[in-house]
Amino acid sequence: MLADLNNLAMGLGIALEPYNLMIACIGLILGIIVGVLPGLGGANGVAILIPVVVVMPATTGVILLSSIYWGALYGGSITSILFNIPGEPWSVATTFDGYPMARKGRAGFALVLSFMSHAVGAIVGVLILTFLAPLIAEIALKFGPAEIFSVMMLTFSAFVGLGGKSPVKTVAAILFGFSLAAVGMDIVSGQLRMTFGSVTLMGGFNFIVAVIGLFGLGEIFLTVEEGLKVEGIVGRVRMRDIVDGFKELLLYPKTLFMGAIIGCWMGVTPGGATPASFMAYGFAKESSKNSKEFGQGASAGIIAPEAAAHGAGTSATLPMITLGIPGSPTMAVIMGGLMIFGLTPGPMLFKEHADFVWGLIASCWVGNFIGFFMVMAFAPLFAAVLKVRFAILMPAIIYVCAIGAYAVNNRMIDVYYMLVFGVLGYLFKKLDYPIAPMVLALVLGNMAEQAMRQALIMGQGSPLIFFQPPIALPIMLVALFIFFWPVISGWKDKLLGKKKA
Repeated sequence: MLADLNNLAMGLGIALEPYNLMIACIGLILGIIVGVLPGLGGANGVAILIPVVVVMPATTGVILLSSIYWGALYGGSITSILFNIPGEPWSVATTFDGYPMARKGRAGFALVLSFMSHAVGAIVGVLILTFLAPLIAEIALKFGPAEIFSVMMLTFSAFVGLGGKSPVKTVAAILFGFSLAAVGMDIVSGQLRMTFGSVTLMGGFNFIVAVIGLFGLGEIFLTVEEGLKVEGIVGRVRMRDIVDGFKELLLYPKTLFMGAIIGCWMGVTPGGATPASFMAYGFAKESSKNSKEFGQGASAGIIAPEAAAHGAGTSATLPMITLGIPGSPTMAVIMGGLMIFGLTPGPMLFKEHADFVWGLIASCWVGNFIGFFMVMAFAPLFAAVLKVRFAILMPAIIYVCAIGAYAVNNRMIDVYYMLVFGVLGYLFKKLDYPIAPMVLALVLGNMAEQAMRQALIMGQGSPLIFFQPPIALPIMLVALFIFFWPVISGWKDKLLGKKKA
């Protein structure tokens, strides 16, 4: 632990350098705006700015990208409470009690509860990241191809079994992502596949272009179709709200830390901030003595999902830097940013680039701390962004998305790909198919295939190598259990129903 504290002190020295600190503040402001605006989202906000970070030092560039994420986590709850419009998917659960509380004239109090819960979730998540990351990295150094593939199986199984969406639709989205990742050159034989004679498809699909289209344009198209009606409530954070909010938070320690732990678990597994917030809200409601108050402005209905969302967001960094497995779609985009700098996420990152890793971990502390005071002081100012007419905002967002897509490889074809992925994202949302599993499959497809084929070569074609003790066996068994959990849960409910009948 002493070594970890020394490394953290070294990282804080890097994160608190004036230039890095300025970049973190800029990232937080941009992230809060991204979180406030429906139709952008953390993943897309990060993806658009990846071409900008190429000219920065690696540590500074990743600090900018991660700060955008922390800002988006805070910003999403502002519009949920004041406008009943979730700025981010993970802030949907906050609207259930945040907006009713704001309508009762307690908007400032609701914002304080939200931001303080976020801060606690962030602290728990960063503590786990700080002290568990080196330990997991040491264990991960013993991983071979079979163990790496089992971890990836666990990643995708978590989306199927714990994602909250239809398991069949989630599996379909993952398989579709794998098929997109397979386009281009075979990573083992070097032969072309699924290019259909097209030269432009030889390089495959760039996942940054895909993310910009799927998350950004897809949401914009949906918003244009449905229309965006803004009926806001003026909310200012006063000193009295801060005092009352702190006292209220002390009345719900169980709810607060339950939400944070659920969030961290879903960030590490990874399930993501959105299912974590809904799960925490459900647990809070079920365990409450006054469950009828939920939906009418209950404090616990704000505290639980907000702590879970930020806990999941920060802890999602853990599997990304230790195992090279992004814990969320936004972390998948940030992982792409690391690869641009020639850094390969995984256990060797701690050995070869310790200053970078600890600078990133320290920036999580600094960014979340500054972000908390930023939203507390300027929440109404950030909420005023929504006053801009959507007819002006929408084409500006599309224009920025197009610039970001073009800047990835300086090819016009990527802009066309972005439009295609935008339509695909729109269709996925209309048909209620989850996008996040498809994006992760697109990012991890080649890595998963490489690990699987290398393991099969080592095992002379026998799939039993994936169940080899002491590491691969338990991970694969857990992955299979989580994958089939919806089926097991269905059988359990039927058996209990028959017993009751």
